[in-house]
Amino acid sequence: MNQAAAGRSIGDITPHEDGMKDLLKNNRGFLLFLICFGFFRTAIADWNPIPSGSMRPTLLEGDVVLVNRLAYDVKLPLTDIPVVHIGDPARGDVVTFSSPRDGTRLIKRIVGLPGDTVAMRNGELIINGEPLRYAVVGVAAEPAGKDHEIDAVRATETLAGRDHAVQFLPSVQALRDFSPVTVPADSYLVLGDNRDNSADSRFIGFIPRHLLIGKAHHILVSADILGNWMPRLERIAQAL
Repeated sequence: MNQAAAGRSIGDITPHEDGMKDLLKNNRGFLLFLICFGFFRTAIADWNPIPSGSMRPTLLEGDVVLVNRLAYDVKLPLTDIPVVHIGDPARGDVVTFSSPRDGTRLIKRIVGLPGDTVAMRNGELIINGEPLRYAVVGVAAEPAGKDHEIDAVRATETLAGRDHAVQFLPSVQALRDFSPVTVPADSYLVLGDNRDNSADSRFIGFIPRHLLIGKAHHILVSADILGNWMPRLERIAQAL
């Protein structure tokens, strides 16, 4: 104990110090809850709001998805540093990850696994030399700015034996073709389901495994943030 500390008397303790001690003492339970909540959200499960239309029609602006952070790796609490591999991502998984370009959190669908050869021709995928199957469902009105809509061609894409929805925007200039590329080891090729309006691997490159955050599997809640902000009850608990 130094002289300054030893020379302090009870009368030297300021009201501010007393108040801080009382605050910590009276809110121990709440502070413990916050610590446990932070641990849970960064190590076990998380949620991800959807701010853009890059995953339409699967995910809409205003959806909030539940993300399993233990789907692939155990990470150090309060970080995105993986320490133990649990499982491997599969084709068709909807994943959240940090963009290799600027660190922004994004959500896309995995279409290419390590070692896969992937190409796109007129918007349709070819994986390891095999074209995917597409079936047009119909045409829908897609929001494109304030009070403006464009036609969106809705289709189902069969990937790894499972069907999921995609859409194309014929009136939009987009990257619909690329030559065959091989996905590097420990990396993934991801695309948005809104194929003509998505900043995905065509623009930001392959996604290294260590940048994956988790697997999105259900819609937690949803609200129409582009319209009247009313809840979309029919979307709650929908599986992806």
